[in-house]
Amino acid sequence: MTNRTDSTIRTRALAALIAAGAVLGLAVPVLAQGNGLAMLGTLSKGEWTIRQRGGAPDRKICVKSGAELIQLMHRESGCSQFVVEDGAARVTVQYTCPGNGYGRTSIRRETPALVQLESQGIEGRMPFQMTAEGRRTGPC
Repeated sequence: MTNRTDSTIRTRALAALIAAGAVLGLAVPVLAQGNGLAMLGTLSKGEWTIRQRGGAPDRKICVKSGAELIQLMHRESGCSQFVVEDGAARVTVQYTCPGNGYGRTSIRRETPALVQLESQGIEGRMPFQMTAEGRRTGPC
């Protein structure tokens, strides 16, 4: 009887550990997602100039929410996003655009009108890596 009791206790303990692991495994992505990206809302609205390092021509975009800076290489809608880091001065978002690749972008806020951008991924079956400075340059 003792062997059967020990076996039952071990089985129940193992089941409890597996259940706890499953709950924690599901909780981590939910915590990482949050409602966040509040830092992007602190950026000045208006026209921003994106100056890439490495000689690419400057780009101008209209920033309304700050989220426009996340997918500079994938301008289409319908991409899914996963928040990796959501800090007061830095956000990192990984995104996937069905049929057109994926990317991972980090945005570091220096001031409400100046950010540093790093992005890399695949667009149209081609890899990309971008390091740039974004600066508010006027109204949209």
